[in-house]
Amino acid sequence: MTIKIVTDSTADIPPQLAKSLGITIVPLYVRFGEKALKDGVEITQDQFFEKLQTESIHPNTSQPSPQDFIDVYQKLAPDCDGIVSIHISSKLSGTYDSAIQARKLLGNDAPPIEVIDSRSVSMGLGLLGLLGAEAASSGKNVKEVADTVRSAVEKVQMMGFFDTLKYLALGGRIGKSKALLGSLLSVKPVLVVGQGELLPAGQVRSRSKGMEKLTEFTAGVKNLAALSVVYTTTPDEAVAMADRLAEFFPRKQIIISRLGAALGVHAGPGTLFVATRSK
Repeated sequence: MTIKIVTDSTADIPPQLAKSLGITIVPLYVRFGEKALKDGVEITQDQFFEKLQTESIHPNTSQPSPQDFIDVYQKLAPDCDGIVSIHISSKLSGTYDSAIQARKLLGNDAPPIEVIDSRSVSMGLGLLGLLGAEAASSGKNVKEVADTVRSAVEKVQMMGFFDTLKYLALGGRIGKSKALLGSLLSVKPVLVVGQGELLPAGQVRSRSKGMEKLTEFTAGVKNLAALSVVYTTTPDEAVAMADRLAEFFPRKQIIISRLGAALGVHAGPGTLFVATRSK
């Protein structure tokens, strides 16, 4: 029984880890003006964050097309008994809808495809993809793998802080966190992912206080099964954060990940997140 796991580039799973587990990544698109680039394929993270801070045009993003998903599903089909496709919250992107359309268009011309709305983003989504790969490697069938992932959706939590909400505002993804806009210049907003969208969870006045907030958040998560630290432009800080969180979870198992271009458009430099999954 061979089940393939598909996710999208907003999952931020480190490329080597995804490759080693056989997880297929469908890239979103990042556009600087008229030029569309595949996230993680045609633009690296370093290239993106440099352009984000130096280009006069603010980039935007778009989801993969149904055809992008059809191409991936058809490529995987000959070597599998089913596909579990797990994607960024449908409240934040049309990626999930594109995957659903692709499945409908393929009809019986593909193995069973289960499409899952993670109701999360970045490594919140990534941790679900890793769980799916683990379930698939254990010999479960496509429905069992999908059920395993769906049962974990509500067990994923994320919290992060931003240097500014400027980029979320420019990208039109600010949602209910707009309540924090009045404090843009004097504080660093803290957000959580809840109900499939970004929600305000307070504010801090320094990065050290932000790291304390993320530590407290992690300490409050019961029965930790997986943990990741996600950064945009501060790798040393992400390592320091992971070292702090080793009090609650084995350090070697904490995944340090970097936010890709599709989410970096909205997060901007200096963002730091923690993603957790409970048992």
